[in-house]
Amino acid sequence: MVAGCVGSTLKRGGLDLETSLSVEELSINFHTLAGTVCAVDHVSFNLFKGETLGMVGESGCGKSVTAMSLLQLIPTPPGEIAGGQAVFEGRDLLRLNTDQIRKVRGNRISMIFQEPMTSLNPVFKIGYQIGEAIRLHQGISGNAAIEQTINILDRVGIPDPRRRLNEYPHQLSGGMRQRVMIAMALSCNPDILIADEPTTALDVTVQAQILELMLNLQSRTGMGILMITHDLGVIAETANRVLVMYCGRVVESADVKTLFKNPLHPYTRQLFQCVPRIDLNQKRLQEIPGMVPTMYTQRQGCNFAPRCTRAIDQCRTHLPELVEITPGHQVACNIVNGREL
Repeated sequence: MVAGCVGSTLKRGGLDLETSLSVEELSINFHTLAGTVCAVDHVSFNLFKGETLGMVGESGCGKSVTAMSLLQLIPTPPGEIAGGQAVFEGRDLLRLNTDQIRKVRGNRISMIFQEPMTSLNPVFKIGYQIGEAIRLHQGISGNAAIEQTINILDRVGIPDPRRRLNEYPHQLSGGMRQRVMIAMALSCNPDILIADEPTTALDVTVQAQILELMLNLQSRTGMGILMITHDLGVIAETANRVLVMYCGRVVESADVKTLFKNPLHPYTRQLFQCVPRIDLNQKRLQEIPGMVPTMYTQRQGCNFAPRCTRAIDQCRTHLPELVEITPGHQVACNIVNGREL
């Protein structure tokens, strides 16, 4: 079953939203000297046009690997697409050849990476790096490419964009570099924007500005956004629907209001308990006991069972399927699916 949706359209405000991307049973392995790591295990979801789909979970749960695989950015070897498909405009992104995926990557589907200082080339000026995508995908060169680069820098709120063209990444602040990354991602008016931790290492004020900028641009262009983060505050502010991941699997999927009001999976509930709340006058933050299990070992049962305070014997022997509990709300938990919490 495709997580977070039923069918190929989504109802919102009386309107049907069309599917932009459909991922089904995506599995990704990494072959290492220590053994094979299953980083993504049968992940399915739909992303609809004009919506923001949040993907949340602890570091190492497979969020970034899922996103990078859509653009064939997983190095092979050691990475391997073990199964599944990602259908965009009738074509499986995972099986496009090199020339075909290059026409999609940075053009129809763009990605904002976690750390702009390592994603931007330090020896090339900002104007050249943004203009490269415009020249490559749109066939524009010369003064026309320069003017389009200036326009996109102005759209993302960079002051005096004509002067910034000739500056290097190290001459910009963290917030400015992130805006440049967004400008590069949006330079070709993509249908889908993948935002992988777009506000990492930014202060709260700049973070709010970046998120507002992305949502404003989305409202103008109608692009779908896949928002990857471990910050539940970012999810609450930006997402329409949410996927919660743990150990490479989707454990819960729902619209953002339902998830925040009524989280059902024990892992999701404990994630919310880890968020500091000033109204409770907490002296110590809650924590999830135990450790994330190693990805090298073949596990039976639920991945979260060793850390779950509600686990039963069935949880240690039976891997739960993602089951729709109420319309649009899916949970992979033996307790929730079979009994009341």
